[in-house]
Amino acid sequence: MPMLALPFPAFDPIAVSFGPFAIRWYALAYIAGIVGGWFYAGALLRRDRLWGGPAPIPTAAFDDFVLWVTLGIILGGRLGYVLFYNPAYFLQNPVAIVEMWKGGMSFHGGFLGCVTAVLLFSWKRGISVLSLGDVTCAVGPIGLFLGRLANFINGELWGRVTDVPWAIVFPHGGPLPRHPSQLYEATLEGIVLFIALALMIRAGALKRPGLVIGAFAIIYGLARITGELFREPDPQLGFLWGGLTMGMLLSVPMIAAGLGFIMMACKRPALAQGS
Repeated sequence: MPMLALPFPAFDPIAVSFGPFAIRWYALAYIAGIVGGWFYAGALLRRDRLWGGPAPIPTAAFDDFVLWVTLGIILGGRLGYVLFYNPAYFLQNPVAIVEMWKGGMSFHGGFLGCVTAVLLFSWKRGISVLSLGDVTCAVGPIGLFLGRLANFINGELWGRVTDVPWAIVFPHGGPLPRHPSQLYEATLEGIVLFIALALMIRAGALKRPGLVIGAFAIIYGLARITGELFREPDPQLGFLWGGLTMGMLLSVPMIAAGLGFIMMACKRPALAQGS
């Protein structure tokens, strides 16, 4: 049965160029995600009602934290890709590790980089590590959404072959139509996750430190596993045990950790007015 497909939009992966210098949509997605998250975090920290009193994190401190978490995302994301997705190649070509402009970032590595940044900054400033983690996770879906859109614009990380009416033939994905899995993931990891966390925060989740962290880990893990059902696995890895992918396997411990954070947050007393 012949398969129909939508044409891939003629996106230019380069957003702006100045002579030999070029700024790609992927880089702009990172920048916009960080800036957007920064503003959203400031709004959360200024709303005392969400915390049961003054937020346990000064807004000025979070402004300083933005640089820390940016480094955590970039360094962790790259190191995660090197270790999780292509260690053999980078072992033979160590210089390629720093060639980040050629692509190759891992969400799970970036997440661990964020965790490291939260731990170190909280220790250095003497602020609540769980509350800082809650705010960081609350704003994370903004960057995830923009990053997945950038994946689509770049025509990378495409989905598996399908005959659904909205299938797309990607420029570098062969002649067969595929799921636009980047858009599925943008919806689940970005929009759905953001709304779920925002509703929890509106209901008072920030008053129980660690609750938003746990919810983020669980919902993201489930969203990522769902998205992986439609996404073509990385060619150097392919399918692993029982048809699982690396993205699925890395999401399982996130879900388990998220359950632990939620249990811990629910056992501890909620923040009270003025605490």
